[in-house]
Amino acid sequence: QVQLIASGGGLVQAGGSLRLSCAASGRTFSRYVMGWFRQAPGKEREFVAAISRGGRNTYYVDSVKGRFTISRDNAKNTVYLQIASLKPEDTGVYSCAAGATYPGVAGSYDYWGQGIQVTVSS
Repeated sequence: QVQLIASGGGLVQAGGSLRLSCAASGRTFSRYVMGWFRQAPGKEREFVAAISRGGRNTYYVDSVKGRFTISRDNAKNTVYLQIASLKPEDTGVYSCAAGATYPGVAGSYDYWGQGIQVTVSS
């Protein structure tokens, strides 16, 4: 069992940046692919980014490439999402997840953290 606690959301102006963190319990963190998803108001949840177990491989949805960076520190059981050049359309509830077979597919993740709100004002 893995518990995920996300933090770092908030209100930011367009063009600004935030760093989201997701801390995992347990000693098996390094075994899991980690991902971030977001859900905007009135829209379905969408994949944002994922990172392989060792951190060598990263995956992004096209709309965030070049602006978002996912990273992980297996010694700290934490995955990060550095988000920059924020746009109003980045507004949403961001959730971290662990354990994917297919990094871009929400249904393939085993564990989910609570969502955190990111609001970008124009």
